[in-house]
Amino acid sequence: MAVSTADRAVKRTGAWGRFTMRTDAWWVEPLVFGLFLGAFIVYSTWRAFENAHYFVGPYHSPLGSPDLRELLHLQNVPAWISPSMLILPFPILFRMTCYYYRKAYYRSYMASPPGCAVKGLSGYGYVGERGVFTLQNLHRYALYTAIVILAWLWYDAFLAVGVPQGAPFLSMGSFVFFGNVLLLSAYTLGCHSLRHIVGGKLDCFSCDPGARMRYGLWQKVTVLNGRHMLWAWCSLASIWLVDLYVRGVSAGWFGEGRLL
Repeated sequence: MAVSTADRAVKRTGAWGRFTMRTDAWWVEPLVFGLFLGAFIVYSTWRAFENAHYFVGPYHSPLGSPDLRELLHLQNVPAWISPSMLILPFPILFRMTCYYYRKAYYRSYMASPPGCAVKGLSGYGYVGERGVFTLQNLHRYALYTAIVILAWLWYDAFLAVGVPQGAPFLSMGSFVFFGNVLLLSAYTLGCHSLRHIVGGKLDCFSCDPGARMRYGLWQKVTVLNGRHMLWAWCSLASIWLVDLYVRGVSAGWFGEGRLL
């Protein structure tokens, strides 16, 4: 009996043949994203328990900034609780509930589904914002904390060029810090929830000056939102890079690379 092209395509997909007829490397994206996200989770967890090398000179690692112990004058915090443990839950909640990251980790870790037009594994079907997934409804509130932290990280970036002290300088860290905060701004300000906040609940964009202003903001957020996946991964990588830079300078692996 003749074998159809579709049947051959199914056979070429191997064990996944019963889930999809796709013959492209659809599994590469969830695999790479899952490995990268997992590696960052392991690294940031290790740094949180290492509880050292968050601050050196004018440089503050984004994994521990702002230091809530100092900012809120928390005197009775146990010594083993690091700045990272106090501040990271807020950006973690923001990213965990992010509409893009939901897709990424659903596909990478729960195969729900593992790819477009690929059937998910049985027993891992998406059940909506119920049970533990009720946390997804906190995304808008997590956005508010992310904006506050972003403003603080802009301050850290200016610390990295000496502006607050009135003695400007330029170093390799200056480029790393500003690159990081620009990517974080693109990711945070391109948030789907922010897009709804600035442009939602309007029946007319041109009826009054306030509506026109909100429409202009909505357009800008929409431009950033169109590359939300790109900003999500690039900003995560830049956070990692900045922390490695701060830790490297603090531990004496290399100098800060002053240029001016």
